[in-house]
Amino acid sequence: MKHFPFPPFPKQPQSFPGLTEKMDPRPDHGETSYKGSGKLQGKKAIITGGDSGIGLAVAIAYAREGADLLVVHLPSEGDDGATCRRHIEEAGRKAVMAPGDISDPRFREEVIERAASELGGLDILVNNAAYQRPFQSIDEVTLEEWTKTFDVNVHATFHLTQLAMRRMKPGSAIINTASINSKDPSPQLLPYATTKGAIANLTVGLAQLLAEKGVRVNAVLPGPIWTPFIPAGMPPEAVETFGAKTPFGRPGQPAELASAYVMLASDEASYTSGALLTIAGGQAVV
Repeated sequence: MKHFPFPPFPKQPQSFPGLTEKMDPRPDHGETSYKGSGKLQGKKAIITGGDSGIGLAVAIAYAREGADLLVVHLPSEGDDGATCRRHIEEAGRKAVMAPGDISDPRFREEVIERAASELGGLDILVNNAAYQRPFQSIDEVTLEEWTKTFDVNVHATFHLTQLAMRRMKPGSAIINTASINSKDPSPQLLPYATTKGAIANLTVGLAQLLAEKGVRVNAVLPGPIWTPFIPAGMPPEAVETFGAKTPFGRPGQPAELASAYVMLASDEASYTSGALLTIAGGQAVV
């Protein structure tokens, strides 16, 4: 069994959205460990927030499973984006990089059109990008911050799904990244946790609404996962002990989630829709 790092971790504050290269220890995205077996051969996928963290692990896995990818990332994350492109192309698959802000409706339309034209279709949409910022009191949460969190996390997820449906055929899959915060909200992450609850409900509702079109909708609910979100979106003292309270005693690595996203996107999961899959190192979430 592979050994993953345990806290305590060094204090390492970053500005949002954070960069992989500045993290200590460096996250494991499956760069050397993930082995594909053709589960997504020939499929075309969009992954938002695919340059780092969970999104990068999913991009590596999808490419090694045979999918061509369009990866959305913020323009400031160009270095991480270049690393993601390299992993996809080393797997022999097509990589279309789409720097931009998914809170912009026009950019969301561009993303779907580029996938259709440059990938030649769309079979999988992974709504993974998110915004997070901690607050110690409700007075600190400005209306601007509240709105921004919903624009990125919820409105973009809905709109990209709506646009994608115009291109998707029966057998396609939509996978949303929610969070255990959807069921066990952290008070310091009130706006973020609220949006993740909305995404969980959106997932279950869409699964029913899109069933007649043959499109499956599921969500992954990660627990504490060691990504750039952590030093960029949590207080330094929380970073030091991140993941220590789980039964495993450590945070998960992005690589440990990739297989779930592969399964939910694959044809083998043809009867799986409306599922909320918790991956939290044994942490009980009701």
